[in-house]
Amino acid sequence: MSHSRDQPFNHISDLPNIFTTYRKSVEPLRNCPRESQPRPNQLPPLPPELPPQAGPFMIPNTLEDLKSALLKPFADDSSFGLPEPPSWPAGTLSAHPFTGGETAAQERLSHLISSGAMTRYKATRNGMLGLDFSTKLSAYLNIGNLTARQIHWAMFNFEEGRGEGENAEGYGRAETEGTAAVRFELLWRDYMRLCTRKYGNKLFDVHGFRSRENEQNPKLPNSTNLPASQSQNTTSGPSKKHWAYLDQNTRPIFTRFCAGRTGASLIDASNRELILTGYTSNRARQNVASFLSSHLGLDWRLGAEWYEFLLIDYDVSNNWGNWQYVAGVGNDPRLGRTFNPVKQALDYDPKGEYVRAWLPELRGVKLVKDKFNGSKGDKDTKGVSETEEIDENKLLGLYQPWSLPEEEKVKLGLKGLDWVDKPLVKIPFSVGGRGRGRGNGEWRGRGRGRGRFRGRAKGSGRGTAP
Repeated sequence: MSHSRDQPFNHISDLPNIFTTYRKSVEPLRNCPRESQPRPNQLPPLPPELPPQAGPFMIPNTLEDLKSALLKPFADDSSFGLPEPPSWPAGTLSAHPFTGGETAAQERLSHLISSGAMTRYKATRNGMLGLDFSTKLSAYLNIGNLTARQIHWAMFNFEEGRGEGENAEGYGRAETEGTAAVRFELLWRDYMRLCTRKYGNKLFDVHGFRSRENEQNPKLPNSTNLPASQSQNTTSGPSKKHWAYLDQNTRPIFTRFCAGRTGASLIDASNRELILTGYTSNRARQNVASFLSSHLGLDWRLGAEWYEFLLIDYDVSNNWGNWQYVAGVGNDPRLGRTFNPVKQALDYDPKGEYVRAWLPELRGVKLVKDKFNGSKGDKDTKGVSETEEIDENKLLGLYQPWSLPEEEKVKLGLKGLDWVDKPLVKIPFSVGGRGRGRGNGEWRGRGRGRGRFRGRAKGSGRGTAP
């Protein structure tokens, strides 16, 4: 969002190791960005001659041919090397159904401003279902269809009462909580890129940016047998390549993690959404990263590379830097965030709508209190109706299906499923002991992670600790 010449330091080595320190040095954020440049009237001409493409490759000449070439690896192996890949659940819609290109990017930005979604962003950003709980601009940013400055100036004009959005809440009333939060996220994006410039390929080191400190830190896990040189190859393809480096105990665990078959429903729903759509929400990403590194005890780089392979909004610095942050080897002064995915599901998917959208096997789980006889809503992907009261203890069965009564497992056809019969971990949690915290934070785990999960997860299959 800001220009490199406007940074409050003379050399990249002076970049603060803590984001909050950096943020305070550049605030107020609304005054930071330089004005975006106008669109050029014309583009420079193409070279007079293009070098020929050697076979068997061909240069696509149409949009459809380009799409076909880009998607060919997925078409050749739609299972991504998984023995039991997920299939699209009936009735479920993607939260990111947007097409690429500059025109689509500008239309999306215009919609966010005019609809008031940008104003509401701070209140909605932890959502997991729907189009407008988050901006969905990251995929456009990462390939240059849109710039951070363009987003800032669209919000600035809205705040000043100019241009689009005159009928939206907050128009002409200066910076809102929502627009301030969007600027905050854009600054985090800048910061992660600056960290990559400062630390170089430590971005891919198992011990993270501050590797010398972390190597001696007893709170952090040891390295797995995944060679560092492998993880530093950010152009690697599907995870078949790095799966080859997993031992016989770890490989089946990581395979089930990728396929959305761990037995922790919030994690499984997110990983199935990711593999089917290329997208999953910020809140889900934090939980997935924490689950892999803290609950399963696997090398965080496995998850980072799996995200690299699948995310439509993949950005090198943001992806790897955020995985580091949650794993406790990046720029988090608290040495990582451990989220309890059951508690998080209760907080952010309180009716089980997200879980049931992507795990159709669980749509029949009864959630309403007995006085309603589990009537309508139990098998509906849209969730429970407003007149029905959720039983939180029954929600725990949705979030951890291994804990469902045996007769309900039989009735729903869940018996025999590995992720129900043999979950990778069993997360200790009860409704009466919910505690106060949510592990607040964006994808990086920002904020006060109160009520952090402090116990060892029970069950088999922790895998090889990194």
